[in-house]
Amino acid sequence: MLDGRALEPAAYSERMGAGRLGASIAGVAIVLAGCGASDSTGTSDVAEVAPEREPASIAESPVASPPSRSEPPPSPPDATPTPATTEPRPAILSVPGIGVRDLRVVPYRGRPDDGPGTRIQNGGVAASPYGPRGGEGPGAIGNYIVTAHRTSSTRAFEFLPELRRGDLVRVDAGQWRFVYEAVETRSTSFRSERSLERQVAAVPGRARAEPTKAYITLSTCATPEDHAAGNWWADRFGNPEHRIDKIAVLVRTVPLD
Repeated sequence: MLDGRALEPAAYSERMGAGRLGASIAGVAIVLAGCGASDSTGTSDVAEVAPEREPASIAESPVASPPSRSEPPPSPPDATPTPATTEPRPAILSVPGIGVRDLRVVPYRGRPDDGPGTRIQNGGVAASPYGPRGGEGPGAIGNYIVTAHRTSSTRAFEFLPELRRGDLVRVDAGQWRFVYEAVETRSTSFRSERSLERQVAAVPGRARAEPTKAYITLSTCATPEDHAAGNWWADRFGNPEHRIDKIAVLVRTVPLD
Protein backbone atom coordinates (compact mmCIF):
# COMPACT_ATOMS: atom_id res chain seq x y z
CA MET A 1 0.00 0.00 0.00
CA LEU A 2 1.39 3.42 -0.87
CA ASP A 3 2.22 5.71 2.03
CA GLY A 4 -0.63 7.92 3.17
CA ARG A 5 -3.84 7.35 5.03
CA ALA A 6 -6.85 5.98 3.23
CA LEU A 7 -9.73 8.35 2.80
CA GLU A 8 -13.32 7.31 2.21
CA PRO A 9 -15.10 10.51 1.03
CA ALA A 10 -18.85 10.83 0.54
CA ALA A 11 -20.56 12.34 -2.49
CA TYR A 12 -22.52 15.47 -1.72
CA SER A 13 -24.81 15.73 -4.69
CA GLU A 14 -26.71 13.49 -7.06
CA ARG A 15 -24.71 10.61 -8.48
CA MET A 16 -23.73 10.41 -12.05
CA GLY A 17 -21.74 7.79 -13.96
CA ALA A 18 -20.76 5.60 -16.80
CA GLY A 19 -19.57 2.11 -17.54
CA ARG A 20 -16.18 0.77 -16.59
CA LEU A 21 -13.56 -0.14 -19.09
CA GLY A 22 -11.45 -3.28 -19.08
CA ALA A 23 -7.70 -3.22 -19.78
CA SER A 24 -4.07 -3.92 -18.69
CA ILE A 25 0.03 -3.55 -18.79
CA ALA A 26 2.67 -2.97 -16.30
CA GLY A 27 3.55 0.49 -15.69
CA VAL A 28 2.36 4.01 -14.77
CA ALA A 29 0.36 5.97 -12.33
CA ILE A 30 -1.13 9.42 -12.70
CA VAL A 31 -2.44 11.89 -10.27
CA LEU A 32 -5.53 13.87 -10.99
CA ALA A 33 -6.27 16.75 -8.82
CA GLY A 34 -9.19 19.12 -8.45
CA CYS A 35 -10.48 21.64 -5.99
CA GLY A 36 -13.14 24.14 -5.22
CA ALA A 37 -10.78 27.02 -5.75
CA SER A 38 -12.27 29.87 -7.71
CA ASP A 39 -9.71 32.62 -7.15
CA SER A 40 -7.73 33.06 -10.32
CA THR A 41 -5.92 36.21 -9.25
CA GLY A 42 -3.00 34.54 -7.48
CA THR A 43 0.49 34.48 -8.87
CA SER A 44 3.16 31.84 -8.88
CA ASP A 45 6.83 31.50 -9.59
CA VAL A 46 6.00 29.04 -12.36
CA ALA A 47 3.84 30.10 -15.26
CA GLU A 48 5.13 28.36 -18.36
CA VAL A 49 2.42 26.34 -20.09
CA ALA A 50 3.58 23.61 -22.45
CA PRO A 51 2.63 24.29 -26.10
CA GLU A 52 0.06 22.00 -27.64
CA ARG A 53 1.67 19.72 -30.21
CA GLU A 54 -1.37 17.74 -31.24
CA PRO A 55 -4.54 19.62 -30.25
CA ALA A 56 -7.59 17.45 -29.69
CA SER A 57 -11.17 18.37 -30.44
CA ILE A 58 -13.24 18.23 -27.25
CA ALA A 59 -16.20 19.86 -25.60
CA GLU A 60 -15.32 22.97 -23.60
CA SER A 61 -17.34 21.90 -20.56
CA PRO A 62 -17.04 18.13 -20.05
CA VAL A 63 -19.92 16.79 -18.03
CA ALA A 64 -20.23 13.59 -16.05
CA SER A 65 -22.97 11.06 -16.78
CA PRO A 66 -24.72 8.53 -14.53
CA PRO A 67 -22.49 5.67 -13.25
CA SER A 68 -23.08 2.10 -14.26
CA ARG A 69 -20.70 -0.54 -12.97
CA SER A 70 -21.99 -3.49 -14.96
CA GLU A 71 -18.99 -4.13 -17.21
CA PRO A 72 -16.68 -7.12 -16.52
CA PRO A 73 -13.44 -6.64 -14.53
CA PRO A 74 -10.21 -5.83 -16.42
CA SER A 75 -8.22 -8.68 -17.91
CA PRO A 76 -4.71 -9.50 -16.61
CA PRO A 77 -1.93 -7.06 -17.61
CA ASP A 78 -0.20 -7.75 -20.91
CA ALA A 79 3.35 -7.01 -21.91
CA THR A 80 2.69 -4.04 -24.16
CA PRO A 81 5.72 -1.70 -23.90
CA THR A 82 5.32 1.94 -22.94
CA PRO A 83 6.04 4.27 -25.91
CA ALA A 84 9.10 6.48 -25.66
CA THR A 85 7.04 9.58 -26.50
CA THR A 86 5.91 10.31 -22.95
CA GLU A 87 7.02 13.93 -22.55
CA PRO A 88 4.54 16.43 -21.03
CA ARG A 89 1.89 17.32 -23.61
CA PRO A 90 -1.85 17.97 -23.90
CA ALA A 91 -4.07 14.96 -23.30
CA ILE A 92 -7.69 13.85 -23.06
CA LEU A 93 -8.83 12.13 -19.85
CA SER A 94 -11.78 9.76 -19.37
CA VAL A 95 -12.77 8.01 -16.13
CA PRO A 96 -15.95 6.03 -16.92
CA GLY A 97 -16.58 4.91 -13.34
CA ILE A 98 -17.19 8.50 -12.19
CA GLY A 99 -18.69 9.90 -15.39
CA VAL A 100 -15.67 11.85 -16.64
CA ARG A 101 -15.50 11.85 -20.44
CA ASP A 102 -13.10 13.60 -22.79
CA LEU A 103 -11.76 16.06 -20.23
CA ARG A 104 -8.98 18.22 -21.62
CA VAL A 105 -5.71 18.09 -19.65
CA VAL A 106 -3.38 21.08 -20.03
CA PRO A 107 0.29 20.62 -19.04
CA TYR A 108 2.23 23.46 -17.42
CA ARG A 109 5.56 23.81 -15.67
CA GLY A 110 4.94 24.18 -11.95
CA ARG A 111 3.54 22.42 -8.90
CA PRO A 112 0.03 21.10 -8.20
CA ASP A 113 -2.61 23.79 -7.68
CA ASP A 114 -0.27 26.78 -7.87
CA GLY A 115 -1.36 30.03 -9.55
CA PRO A 116 -1.09 28.88 -13.18
CA GLY A 117 -2.59 25.50 -12.34
CA THR A 118 -5.55 27.08 -10.56
CA ARG A 119 -6.22 29.40 -13.51
CA ILE A 120 -6.23 26.43 -15.89
CA GLN A 121 -8.73 24.59 -13.67
CA ASN A 122 -10.91 27.69 -13.40
CA GLY A 123 -11.32 27.41 -17.17
CA GLY A 124 -13.20 24.13 -16.74
CA VAL A 125 -10.40 21.76 -17.72
CA ALA A 126 -7.77 19.73 -15.85
CA ALA A 127 -4.18 20.83 -15.18
CA SER A 128 -1.03 18.72 -15.17
CA PRO A 129 2.10 20.16 -13.52
CA TYR A 130 5.51 18.97 -14.63
CA GLY A 131 9.12 19.80 -13.81
CA PRO A 132 11.13 19.63 -10.55
CA ARG A 133 8.05 20.31 -8.40
CA GLY A 134 5.54 18.55 -10.63
CA GLY A 135 5.24 15.19 -12.34
CA GLU A 136 5.89 13.41 -15.62
CA GLY A 137 4.08 13.26 -18.94
CA PRO A 138 1.32 10.78 -19.83
CA GLY A 139 2.52 7.17 -19.96
CA ALA A 140 5.96 7.95 -18.52
CA ILE A 141 7.63 5.98 -15.76
CA GLY A 142 6.99 7.98 -12.59
CA ASN A 143 4.05 10.11 -11.48
CA TYR A 144 1.72 11.78 -14.00
CA ILE A 145 -0.31 14.30 -11.98
CA VAL A 146 -3.73 15.61 -13.01
CA THR A 147 -5.78 18.07 -10.96
CA ALA A 148 -9.27 19.52 -11.47
CA HIS A 149 -11.96 21.34 -9.51
CA ARG A 150 -14.59 19.48 -7.55
CA THR A 151 -16.95 22.19 -6.29
CA SER A 152 -16.46 25.05 -8.75
CA SER A 153 -16.18 25.80 -12.49
CA THR A 154 -17.44 22.71 -14.38
CA ARG A 155 -16.85 20.52 -11.28
CA ALA A 156 -14.92 18.09 -13.49
CA PHE A 157 -13.79 15.98 -10.51
CA GLU A 158 -17.02 16.24 -8.54
CA PHE A 159 -17.23 12.46 -8.14
CA LEU A 160 -13.52 11.67 -7.91
CA PRO A 161 -13.86 10.56 -4.25
CA GLU A 162 -16.12 7.73 -5.48
CA LEU A 163 -13.43 6.20 -7.70
CA ARG A 164 -12.92 2.60 -6.57
CA ARG A 165 -9.96 0.27 -6.58
CA GLY A 166 -9.94 -1.49 -9.96
CA ASP A 167 -11.70 1.34 -11.82
CA LEU A 168 -10.03 2.32 -15.09
CA VAL A 169 -8.59 5.66 -16.17
CA ARG A 170 -7.91 6.42 -19.85
CA VAL A 171 -5.48 9.06 -21.11
CA ASP A 172 -5.21 9.77 -24.84
CA ALA A 173 -2.05 11.65 -25.80
CA GLY A 174 -0.61 11.90 -29.28
CA GLN A 175 -1.11 8.56 -31.03
CA TRP A 176 -1.37 6.54 -27.82
CA ARG A 177 -3.99 5.58 -25.26
CA PHE A 178 -2.69 4.89 -21.76
CA VAL A 179 -4.97 2.81 -19.55
CA TYR A 180 -4.46 2.94 -15.79
CA GLU A 181 -6.11 0.94 -13.01
CA ALA A 182 -6.94 2.59 -9.66
CA VAL A 183 -5.01 1.03 -6.79
CA GLU A 184 -4.97 3.46 -3.86
CA THR A 185 -6.44 6.56 -2.19
CA ARG A 186 -4.23 9.09 -0.44
CA SER A 187 -4.73 12.36 1.44
CA THR A 188 -2.44 15.37 0.99
CA SER A 189 -2.15 18.36 3.33
CA PHE A 190 -1.23 21.71 1.80
CA ARG A 191 0.09 22.76 5.21
CA SER A 192 2.74 20.02 5.33
CA GLU A 193 5.85 20.17 3.15
CA ARG A 194 6.44 16.49 3.82
CA SER A 195 2.94 15.64 2.62
CA LEU A 196 3.35 17.77 -0.51
CA GLU A 197 6.68 16.09 -1.26
CA ARG A 198 5.00 12.69 -1.09
CA GLN A 199 2.19 13.83 -3.38
CA VAL A 200 4.57 14.64 -6.24
CA ALA A 201 7.01 11.78 -5.57
CA ALA A 202 7.89 9.60 -8.57
CA VAL A 203 6.33 6.74 -6.62
CA PRO A 204 3.24 8.41 -5.10
CA GLY A 205 3.50 8.54 -1.32
CA ARG A 206 7.17 7.47 -1.24
CA ALA A 207 9.53 10.42 -1.44
CA ARG A 208 12.83 9.71 -3.18
CA ALA A 209 11.85 6.14 -4.13
CA GLU A 210 13.04 5.05 -7.58
CA PRO A 211 10.05 4.38 -9.89
CA THR A 212 9.76 1.26 -12.03
CA LYS A 213 6.13 1.82 -13.07
CA ALA A 214 4.03 4.52 -14.65
CA TYR A 215 1.49 6.12 -12.28
CA ILE A 216 -1.19 8.71 -12.53
CA THR A 217 -2.40 10.82 -9.63
CA LEU A 218 -5.87 12.31 -9.94
CA SER A 219 -6.22 15.05 -7.36
CA THR A 220 -9.07 17.25 -6.17
CA CYS A 221 -10.00 19.25 -3.09
CA ALA A 222 -11.53 17.88 0.12
CA THR A 223 -13.50 21.09 0.68
CA PRO A 224 -16.77 19.47 1.85
CA GLU A 225 -14.92 17.13 4.19
CA ASP A 226 -12.72 19.89 5.65
CA HIS A 227 -15.68 22.21 6.23
CA ALA A 228 -17.71 19.42 7.83
CA ALA A 229 -14.82 18.92 10.26
CA GLY A 230 -14.70 22.66 11.04
CA ASN A 231 -11.51 23.24 9.06
CA TRP A 232 -11.95 26.47 7.07
CA TRP A 233 -8.28 27.07 6.24
CA ALA A 234 -7.57 28.00 2.61
CA ASP A 235 -4.54 29.19 0.70
CA ARG A 236 -4.49 32.37 -1.41
CA PHE A 237 -5.89 30.47 -4.40
CA GLY A 238 -8.90 29.21 -2.46
CA ASN A 239 -7.60 25.66 -1.98
CA PRO A 240 -8.57 23.99 1.32
CA GLU A 241 -5.97 22.21 3.45
CA HIS A 242 -6.62 18.68 2.27
CA ARG A 243 -6.75 17.02 -1.11
CA ILE A 244 -8.07 13.63 -2.16
CA ASP A 245 -5.58 11.82 -4.38
CA LYS A 246 -6.51 8.73 -6.37
CA ILE A 247 -3.51 6.71 -7.51
CA ALA A 248 -3.62 4.44 -10.55
CA VAL A 249 -0.98 2.32 -12.27
CA LEU A 250 -0.49 1.84 -16.00
CA VAL A 251 -1.77 -1.54 -17.18
CA ARG A 252 -2.04 -1.12 -20.93
CA THR A 253 -0.76 1.04 -23.79
CA VAL A 254 -2.77 1.01 -27.00
CA PRO A 255 -2.03 2.78 -30.31
CA LEU A 256 -4.86 5.05 -31.47
CA ASP A 257 -6.19 4.76 -35.01
